[in-house]
Amino acid sequence: MASAAEQLAANMNFGSFQKATELHKRIWFTLIALVVFRLGTYVPIPGINPDAFASAFAGQSKGILGMFNMFSGGAVERMAIFSLNVMPYISASIIVQLMGSVYPPWEKLKKEGGEAGRKTLNQYTRYLAVILALVQSFSIAVGLQSQPNLVYSELPGWFFVLSTVVSLTGGTLFLMWLGEQITSRGVGNGVSLIIFAGIVAALPRGLGQLFVTAQNTGNYFPLMVIFVLAVAVIFAIVFMERSQRRLLVHYPKRQQGNRMVGGDSSFLPLKINTAGVIPPIFASSLLLLPTTAMQFLNPANLPSWGQWLPSVVGAMQHGQPLFMASYAGLIIFFSFFYTSVVFNPDETAENLRKYGGFLPGIRPGKRTAEYLDYVLTRLTVIGAAYITAVCLFPEILMGALGNKNFALGGTSILIVVTVTMDTVAQIQSHLLAHQYEGLIKKSKLRGGRGGR
Repeated sequence: MASAAEQLAANMNFGSFQKATELHKRIWFTLIALVVFRLGTYVPIPGINPDAFASAFAGQSKGILGMFNMFSGGAVERMAIFSLNVMPYISASIIVQLMGSVYPPWEKLKKEGGEAGRKTLNQYTRYLAVILALVQSFSIAVGLQSQPNLVYSELPGWFFVLSTVVSLTGGTLFLMWLGEQITSRGVGNGVSLIIFAGIVAALPRGLGQLFVTAQNTGNYFPLMVIFVLAVAVIFAIVFMERSQRRLLVHYPKRQQGNRMVGGDSSFLPLKINTAGVIPPIFASSLLLLPTTAMQFLNPANLPSWGQWLPSVVGAMQHGQPLFMASYAGLIIFFSFFYTSVVFNPDETAENLRKYGGFLPGIRPGKRTAEYLDYVLTRLTVIGAAYITAVCLFPEILMGALGNKNFALGGTSILIVVTVTMDTVAQIQSHLLAHQYEGLIKKSKLRGGRGGR
């Protein structure tokens, strides 16, 4: 027999969506917030020569700047106030999560602090994001000032550095606040939706480049292959992201007053891809760092022992075998590493034991933790292989076609699909809550009439 939630989900239709006025307000708020983000990507920082910067960026768009430009929705190539996007906040979140697993005071806050501990860690994340944004914006200001013709000569050096630091750091803080407002007042995760909007904004240009290339060459077969592969990758992502291993958990009966309670069963869901989109983002960032650094160096000025660096960096370009092998290895490494950070088998086993739950045939405590680690390790192998395949297939295809557009890469597709699924799930949960409220009101009205 279907549960109440499943029956409500089956009865949801456009009529129920029309009646959910609270959901309408949340969706409109989310859309307006994303429009504000897009407008901010066209506001440049003071003192930049746009033409000179555009030509300088064109020569470095294949490195890490290209990936950041994709995440920011083109703000980097315009050197807008939102050029840093929410990347400092994401980096700070990851650092705090890592520290929460190895630093005892933060680990205690995470495990025993409850809601107050979570708020404290969130505050630490914001402080760290501000520090990272200040460091990155200062580095960008100094780097821009050192390049000829990028900054208008009328501006004093200190004024340009100060204005750039304030503009870029302020833009990041505003996006942090906007993301939190979307999460609380809109639908979906605000930070994820901001990155999602940046990637989606870059998709039309990438698709337009493919159409222009196909039209100029008269060969539309590569375009058809890309379309078929994109559909297949999207189906694979949806299937794998919704897949999970459910471990049956029993709760024994216990005496509570004069009656017996408990004896229920539930499931402990373990996702195949516990690490999410973190592994490909980290892997891409690390692999693109050498390319970006080499673009700022003059090979003629390298010492004799470093003359081999340009050839190695050249082999680390998109589509090259060394890049593919390194990319796959880093994705697999970060899949296992980040999964071990976000899921602690010992802690989960202890929580099950504390509330009286146990896995059938598995002794509570250490044996349960070992079994959870056993299952999670094998799921992570499948998840790492799936993420690697999703990220490498588009890379191989783009390399074969000579296209290096980040917006058409596997990381972009993975982020777009997963964020879309999460947002749709939250919309469905709001609709379910609205349906429940409607049922409660009807039952109260019927009870009132019956009483009369």
